[in-house]
Amino acid sequence: MRNSLITTALLGALAAPSFVFAADAAPASDFTTSGAAGLFSQYIFRGLTQTDRKPAVQANFDINHSSGLYLGIWTSNVTWPRDIYGSNPNDSTQTNYTRGGSQEIDIYAGFKKDDIAKSGFGIDVGALQYYYPGTERGRDNGFAKLNTTEIYGAVNYYWLQAKYSHVVSKDAWGFGRTNAVFSDAKGTYYAELNANIPIGELIGGGPLKGLSGIAHYGKQEFDNDTALGMPSYEDYKVGLSNAFDNGIVVGAFYTDTKGTRNSAWTFNGKNIGNETGTFFVQKTF
Repeated sequence: MRNSLITTALLGALAAPSFVFAADAAPASDFTTSGAAGLFSQYIFRGLTQTDRKPAVQANFDINHSSGLYLGIWTSNVTWPRDIYGSNPNDSTQTNYTRGGSQEIDIYAGFKKDDIAKSGFGIDVGALQYYYPGTERGRDNGFAKLNTTEIYGAVNYYWLQAKYSHVVSKDAWGFGRTNAVFSDAKGTYYAELNANIPIGELIGGGPLKGLSGIAHYGKQEFDNDTALGMPSYEDYKVGLSNAFDNGIVVGAFYTDTKGTRNSAWTFNGKNIGNETGTFFVQKTF
């Protein structure tokens, strides 16, 4: 029976007219993906080096929905959880972690809309979890948790952005309640202004069509600042980047901080908020 059916089907196909009908195109998916991977001369987060001025490999992967919803993950190597905290670089007991602490993993989700009603305005709201795998020394040894949870909201107008991030966890990057500190860091916030200036477009394209200028100002304000050792500060960034048609992006930027007190931001005997330059190369997809 099976062979007879196959033969009949083949004969029917051979006898069919010589033209074929194009199949209906599959509907476009509501989901898209995007991401990047890159090499940086160091990892700078809000003006502070996270890798003791050493190189960092960073990557992210996002899933985006046509409604504006998104989910993503970002990662980079770090050193500061295992770097010695304080002015004595030889005191190996003054590290946040005893094992691990060499990676940062950020998981985020939110809702984003660009150019609403063709007005140039856009919004971005969401939540972000900073996670540092490893073995912590713990509160009983005077160390708060590094893992931090933020919610955020941003308003964009073309290439300008104002963003506010608010810590909802009790600890914020190692600042919080311990056996010696009786205040937590919940309520800590970061307010920032960003500009990603499309210089190439503004001058009419040509060989510099992918060139952009980078400018940033941020204010990191810790709740219970005095009780936590006065870690609040401001940071600045200026730089240039160039995006090529093949997805390669190269750039460099200069960062500095104001008010990063040595008592709060010293690792391996050095203030991690000192002025510095960073260069990078990325591949986007």
